[in-house]
Amino acid sequence: MENDTIMERAVSQVRDVLEGRQAAPVVKGFFHEPTFTASYVVSDPATKRAAIIDSVLDFDQPSGRTSTESADAVIAYVNEQGLGVDWILETHAHADHLSAAPWLQEKLGGKIVIGKEIVTVQGVFGTVFHEDARFARDGSQFDQLLGDGDGLTIGEIPLIALHVPGHTPADLAFLIGDAAFVGDTIFMPDYGSARADFPGGDARELYRSVRRLMQLPDETRVFLCHDYKAPNRDEFVWETTMGTQRTANIHLHEGVTEEDFVEMRTKRDATLGMPRLILPSIQVNMRAGHFPPAEENGVSYLKLPVNSL
Repeated sequence: MENDTIMERAVSQVRDVLEGRQAAPVVKGFFHEPTFTASYVVSDPATKRAAIIDSVLDFDQPSGRTSTESADAVIAYVNEQGLGVDWILETHAHADHLSAAPWLQEKLGGKIVIGKEIVTVQGVFGTVFHEDARFARDGSQFDQLLGDGDGLTIGEIPLIALHVPGHTPADLAFLIGDAAFVGDTIFMPDYGSARADFPGGDARELYRSVRRLMQLPDETRVFLCHDYKAPNRDEFVWETTMGTQRTANIHLHEGVTEEDFVEMRTKRDATLGMPRLILPSIQVNMRAGHFPPAEENGVSYLKLPVNSL
């Protein structure tokens, strides 16, 4: 019943925008081709308050060097538009890119937010990386943790957090006005769905999470965290609608059963290699974008566990 009530609120929120009772948020996307990641600045046109979603810190793995070029483009847009940042949102602890949340917070302010199930991810990967007691496994590295149905506001525009596990246990989708930021649950309709074989992932949960999202009105704008260019498509695209996902998603369109999806996803995931940046990404992102504490020589180190994943 609680889930039904949350989705009723979510549907009503989208209807308020579609029927003119609530302003639609302004969404500006930034695509990071090296990691195929889409980041967003979402703002209220009336108050100029904003949130940043799924930011990227540039990281050259062979040299171990970072740069803020991608994050600085976000900062430049925020400043050019005269926006004030209240929230720096993470849909989940990403395994394919490093978060720039601390840099953005230093330059723009705002609270760093993730789903409260991050504690599960921290528990699993704290063991994988053999972290000592200095690494808290309670989510305290983040400024705020959200659960299913929790709300925030961006200026006068409401945000509802929807827990959508499956890709990882901690995934959230953020419904901001009529715009759904779905993280790594689904991709463009011609590409399908996210993998579910990371520790704590579950294809059955992913199916149910997407079906839950598909309760939103057809006109709901859907913003993805990644695009990989499906075969026969020449351009990167990271925005679609829920109606298009419902009718055309190659893995999850109407009529695909849970058993069919689980069988497909399980077979497909078995053929996939690990993301190129998974080991540095998880170590950083489970710390809200911070690197492990520097050692006595002043240098921070990332671990490379062997035969652990």
